[in-house]
Amino acid sequence: MMASRRFLVSVVVVLLGVFPYAAHGGTVHYYDFIVKETNVTRLCETKPVMTVNDSFPGPVIRARRGDTVYVNVINQGDYGITLHWHGVRQPRNPWSDGPDHITQCKIRPLTNFTYEVNFTEEEGTVWWHAHSDWTRATVHGAIVLLPAEGTTYPFPEPDGEEVIVLASWYEGNLNEIVEEELAKGENLPQSISYLINGYPGDLAVECPTLQTYRWVVEYGKTYLIRLVTAVLDAEVFFAIAGHNLTIVAMDGAYIKPIVTPYIVSSPGRTMDILFTADQTPGLYYMASREYQSQDIGITGFDHSNATAILEYKGNYSSSVTPLFPDNLPVYRDFKASEIFMNQIRSLASQEHPIEVPLDITTRMFVVVSMNVIYCYEGCTGDHKIVSTLTNVSWLDPPVDILKAYYWNISGIYGDFPDYPPTWYNFTGDYFEQSIVITRKGTKVKVLNFNETVELIFQGTNVLYGSMNHPMHLHGQSFYVVGSGYGNFNNETDPLNFNLVDPPKLNTYDVPKLGWVAIRFRADNPGVWFLHCHLEHHQSWGMDGVFIVLNGDTEETSMRPPPPGMPSCPSWTIPFEFVDSDINQI
Repeated sequence: MMASRRFLVSVVVVLLGVFPYAAHGGTVHYYDFIVKETNVTRLCETKPVMTVNDSFPGPVIRARRGDTVYVNVINQGDYGITLHWHGVRQPRNPWSDGPDHITQCKIRPLTNFTYEVNFTEEEGTVWWHAHSDWTRATVHGAIVLLPAEGTTYPFPEPDGEEVIVLASWYEGNLNEIVEEELAKGENLPQSISYLINGYPGDLAVECPTLQTYRWVVEYGKTYLIRLVTAVLDAEVFFAIAGHNLTIVAMDGAYIKPIVTPYIVSSPGRTMDILFTADQTPGLYYMASREYQSQDIGITGFDHSNATAILEYKGNYSSSVTPLFPDNLPVYRDFKASEIFMNQIRSLASQEHPIEVPLDITTRMFVVVSMNVIYCYEGCTGDHKIVSTLTNVSWLDPPVDILKAYYWNISGIYGDFPDYPPTWYNFTGDYFEQSIVITRKGTKVKVLNFNETVELIFQGTNVLYGSMNHPMHLHGQSFYVVGSGYGNFNNETDPLNFNLVDPPKLNTYDVPKLGWVAIRFRADNPGVWFLHCHLEHHQSWGMDGVFIVLNGDTEETSMRPPPPGMPSCPSWTIPFEFVDSDINQI
């Protein structure tokens, strides 16, 4: 077995010779990511979990804007896996984007695949994570992108920096539990603790063993916190006791600085935060807890408070209990979340300009909702819970969408609609059965190269399931030009759109009982996933795909597939289910 693994590594080294230089200049970096089961102990439970290089969180990738990174993923684990480079544009290169069933099939155990990751626009902090099953709970890590050679930050150089990863911990074998509960149509697992840099902290009540991350700082110095929200299935608040935070970037793009005592972040979001150690030397808690946007009747969520310790360097009594942040909002502090989100604006400077599409060629109205489908076999009841985009719950195809598109395999996907089949009071309290009951499907929206898209996400209150939905788009960042509550009004709401300095992001919340408007230019040919970054919603089907067609030149066309793409399992019957109810399959 070891000989075969050495062979895999040598094959990758040979194949890397095909792409020896960065596609856009800059430096080329190489990483080996060995994925395998590692015994990890948290909350008095030791269990094997998938890790990269025996590390949880996983290793940090460091590069500059303009660099290229090759990551050789060697799967020594028990499950197939894919990796996604979250927030990375990957120009013309969807082959290395990573989502299972969308741009590739899984890297099977005892095989490998080398991803080529091109950093062309991103600057600041983005991240990488598994994009298959629920494996990203433990397979994730930060990507630190310094300014390109010869350029600097748009703020004073910090004295130091620290990567802070917010994550969550689950009982048992998470993938097995999810598979069973999806089959039965039951609710999906809830985390039992939140984590900061892999540890729950001093206040974990489930286990008396203290597992707490510590960060030592010096009085008077300013640090850059690179915050990654790797939490699987909930939004979170974060604060440092006694200290203000200055947010200077989100999702790998600079914003106008926001000075705040706390932040709220969704799964998938990254932030660059300046922090000055200007308080009396001592011990201070960094803390996070869930922000719960669901109905007030939902009480079974994770109530843990994850903590890490900020420790000032120097001579003082360190035996005292660290101060807990009194500015950390409580679980349902809707107003605190709204105040924070309303402050986000692009930096929009001469050195970091933005280009908001003004002439819109394609308009879409996408309804994000909870629904049910009929279920006659293997379920706990007569129905299964699903989530939908425009009344269609995503159905994974037997071959990934990218291969089906590139090799023109028919019968794999149908057309995603621009508008819902039925218009109704989306945020009301009563819904016809035809609205509540939906179908499974594999639907794709095809865009011509360079189309300008305005997409309205409209939330609903179907099944009284209204909550925030952090929507993430692969292959493109987008401008958030507007948001509001209630049903979107096509006549009055666009009058208040921000077309001057809207935030440029890759993940943004559709607010509870509300809507959000985004715009982007479809100038990245390829196949790109769109989904809610709450893992249970993605698993239930709140997913879609954009195919951006090639332009007229080689430089505006998708690159050919690299060598060694993971193979897909064969299927023996035609895939003709793109518009069918799941019970018919």
